[in-house]
Amino acid sequence: MAKILVTGGAGFIGSHVVEAFLAEGHEVAVFDNLSTGVTENVPENVQFFEGDITNRVRVREVLQEFRPEVIDHHAAHIQVGYSVENPQFDAENNVLGVLNIMEEARDVGTVKKVIMASTGGAMYGDKPVPFTEDLSPQPLSPYGISKRAGELYLHFYFVQYGIPYVVLRYSNVYGPRQNPHGESGVIAIFMEKILKGEQPKINGTGENTRDYVYVADVARANVAALAYESTGEFNIGTNTETSTNEVFHLVTTAMNASIPEEHGPARPGEQVRSVLDYSKAQREFGWQPTMPLEEGVRITAQSFQ
Repeated sequence: MAKILVTGGAGFIGSHVVEAFLAEGHEVAVFDNLSTGVTENVPENVQFFEGDITNRVRVREVLQEFRPEVIDHHAAHIQVGYSVENPQFDAENNVLGVLNIMEEARDVGTVKKVIMASTGGAMYGDKPVPFTEDLSPQPLSPYGISKRAGELYLHFYFVQYGIPYVVLRYSNVYGPRQNPHGESGVIAIFMEKILKGEQPKINGTGENTRDYVYVADVARANVAALAYESTGEFNIGTNTETSTNEVFHLVTTAMNASIPEEHGPARPGEQVRSVLDYSKAQREFGWQPTMPLEEGVRITAQSFQ
């Protein structure tokens, strides 16, 4: 069993990853600045360190105290639109944050592996779908660029210092505990609006497609990555694309809401299609998604209600 530090472990995805590791019998600690996460998401038997990955002194304190064997890195800035408005903030979190973690991991000397949450949707640009890992990355936003930089730094620390890594490039993750207050997570945003009696707005025509992967499937991918004995980047998605209009109807059906579609202006520069081929993860460490979208939306709706 391993000692695992999950950065961002009080957040939406990170907290599910924490639970999955605990279920496997690992010792887990959480490091989170609570900017989007909440302490209610952290199980009682898990050591909690409050702090920010951009504060290297705090990163050092946490790693020296807990002395993890594995770092599962989910703490990040994830808003694509805000990264366009404020690329420096995005880089401070997603590039300097990774550097702080890796420098202190190198120094503490106990870390045998790093697993990092990255992006599949924003990594490949407007290439033909489905996206595979052998496509050259061509991110079109500062968010995608900063995530790619983090991946490259992990490769540097592997080559230079022998710290193995696994990068998990997520598609659009959804499920219970997703934060509806932001630009990402359209399923959570639609559900929150409906619960408040407000009209959800679909950006543009609603024909843009995304690949929606259930959060428990993502947590299983982290468990699989822990046992994987090599390094590399892996798409974590469903190889199925779903339009925003289709998602809207799945959500309204799951919430028994009779609401007509209402469209607003399209977001400038938004990708038209995004879908991830997960066959490399299936081949290399036996992972594949199991939750059908309709069922996942239904479970998520129950959690929101």
